[in-house]
Amino acid sequence: MSTLFFRIYLVIFALMTQCFFAQNNKDSLSDGTLKINSAEIPVKIYTTSEISNLTAFADRKIDQNVLVILNKSNFEPAYFNFSALTLSKLKNVKYQFFDKNFKLIDTAVTPENIETFKYAVKSQKPVTASDSVELETPFKIWDPSTGIHLGPITLHYYSLMFIFAFGFGYILMTKIFKIDNVNQKYLEPLFTWTLIGTILGARMGHVIFYQPELFKEDFWSVFLPISTKNGLKFTGFSGLASHGATIALIFTTLYYSFKIIKKNPFWVYDRLGIVVALGGAFVRMGNFFNSEIIGKPVDPNSPFALLFPQQSKEYGVTIPRYPTQLFEAAGYVALFVLLWFLYRKTDKKYQQGWLFGLFFIILWAIRFFVEFLKEPQGEEFIEFGGLNTGQVLSIPFMIAGVVIMIMSKKFKITQAENEKPE
Repeated sequence: MSTLFFRIYLVIFALMTQCFFAQNNKDSLSDGTLKINSAEIPVKIYTTSEISNLTAFADRKIDQNVLVILNKSNFEPAYFNFSALTLSKLKNVKYQFFDKNFKLIDTAVTPENIETFKYAVKSQKPVTASDSVELETPFKIWDPSTGIHLGPITLHYYSLMFIFAFGFGYILMTKIFKIDNVNQKYLEPLFTWTLIGTILGARMGHVIFYQPELFKEDFWSVFLPISTKNGLKFTGFSGLASHGATIALIFTTLYYSFKIIKKNPFWVYDRLGIVVALGGAFVRMGNFFNSEIIGKPVDPNSPFALLFPQQSKEYGVTIPRYPTQLFEAAGYVALFVLLWFLYRKTDKKYQQGWLFGLFFIILWAIRFFVEFLKEPQGEEFIEFGGLNTGQVLSIPFMIAGVVIMIMSKKFKITQAENEKPE
């Protein structure tokens, strides 16, 4: 058994070492191979979410074959003329255009077909319509659609992950209330206050900690899922911070505990932590679909290397990076499994606050260590000792978790007291 644990330790150590030291960021171009029929042609890969950067790239002189991954964000309907001009500029410097299946596009660009333009290739030997074309890279490319298209409506994956988070959370809390013999009438107000605290707190936390300039530049976008810059448009909430959600949930749950269910707040926090751990995993999956909260550059040959063509301009050059969203999601799933096991198989749920304290320590420790591999989310307004804003904000929560676990000894109840009918 000791040999097995030693091997597991070596594997984990090797992966962690690779994570921290296998970083490579020479320039804004990545390497790949374009297979045209049986020939393999080395290419430099470029992509950007900003149409202005794409336009400037057309003037860049590169003495090698180039492949540009085009994004939907490059072709917003409101800026069709500018986008068409950029494609024309690329065509003038000998780029050929392809759809997502690498089928050559010879037709002129129109508002109806512009989103079918997926790749632009400039090679020494032009590609013909009969050629078989395929792209190979040492890293994976994460470039999904934005959501499920239902006629004129698009159900965005990010929104869908939030629905899953609250949907599964509701089901899970229903089961918990049944196990603890709690009247189901207390479930609806808990769901309502948790929803309010999560959305409002997460949004306000993001703006205060990462984008305070929005209060001046685009005030209504702070409270509503819209943008008033460059015209009114629906955007959804593109910035949510878990630290803000946590602070808001603490206060909304205090109100719920004292005024509604009339139980020790730690009793509620213990059970809410189990649900939040699972919900956090869904939220990070939503970030993954949105190509946001991405990691730092990584060696293209790393098994963790992932290219995010749709990443926001705030992260800099678009090159292979760590999928830190998945790292956090995996950590939160593991935390959920641990808390659920302790809740169901041990007596720790009768030591009010113990599960919540453990939840705080592990959840914020996951966040703290993954931050070493993350790109900053906007401007870092809080930095200390080489730690970024997310890490500095996580430390007080971890300390609070330790204090709560120590205090929980004072709040023990019996099984009979826990399951007393309301």
